[in-house]
Amino acid sequence: MFRAGFKVFDIHGHLPYNYPKSFEKHDRITQYGGERSERMRLTWDLRTEEPDPEQAGRPLVERWKDELDRYGIGGLNFLTGWTNDELAKQIEAYPDRFTGFASHPIERPDAAAELKRAVEDLGLRGYKLFGPFTPVSFDDESLTPVWELLSERGLPLLIHFGLLGHAGGIVSHPNISPLAIFNVARRYPDIPIIIPHFGCGYFQELLHLCWSCPNVYVDTSGSNQWIRWMPYELTLETLFRKTYELIGPERIIFGTDSISFPRGYNYRYLQDQIRVVRDLRFSDHEIESIFGNNARKLLRLEPSSPLIESKELTRT
Repeated sequence: MFRAGFKVFDIHGHLPYNYPKSFEKHDRITQYGGERSERMRLTWDLRTEEPDPEQAGRPLVERWKDELDRYGIGGLNFLTGWTNDELAKQIEAYPDRFTGFASHPIERPDAAAELKRAVEDLGLRGYKLFGPFTPVSFDDESLTPVWELLSERGLPLLIHFGLLGHAGGIVSHPNISPLAIFNVARRYPDIPIIIPHFGCGYFQELLHLCWSCPNVYVDTSGSNQWIRWMPYELTLETLFRKTYELIGPERIIFGTDSISFPRGYNYRYLQDQIRVVRDLRFSDHEIESIFGNNARKLLRLEPSSPLIESKELTRT
């Protein structure tokens, strides 16, 4: 799928974490969500049982390293863990393969201090938030220390906006639209703000935000099946084409939203996305930017170069 020597970097993975409960679900909602999840499992051929039971007892980071090796993935950025300390501990064995973001709630009184500690002491490289789980406005003055820290250091911020959870999940919240971060994005243009899943139901709002703010990036991760629940036709090809037409390849970042075992790495999402950009005739350089080097630049990692370019540089 790529030129020899280039390695994919995935901006969007998860270690197990405490998924916040914003409301108590009625039994009927739980049943409904389970039925929809089973339909998705069958549609996407998702594993629910360990093919090798002995694998379940191995350290998570070792299993993830094997997954990256299996599919030829250069690196994976984890956005969540049980705690910031636990995430850092998991990835420290393979600093050349894994990076991580802090993911504590921003409304905590010590949010800025914890972010500073996570970056300086734990080596984490950004901050992850969920818009629909954030109970205060992103414009709230209490959050200013966090925005100032991110801005001063140029740290990337990845925020999930849009539909959240399985069927029966969140579809209404003051912070559900990407436009909820507009004032912050405009006030702090040195913060790279990454919006995953093409806005997850808020694609128009995401494009408007990208048009206005040059520091907004689009993360391609997930199945993006939310396009089926829009009142007009959308395809993965449309998402890529319109995003590319507006912001070019420099602000599009590949991700899968790989989250757990026994499912493992969501390689099919990579295959689907590569097929789309090849059909759209993106250049090899653009593809390599989207599928690894844009993320590496934000995380201050060395770019991955195909062998053909490396040989040309050697000759010159």
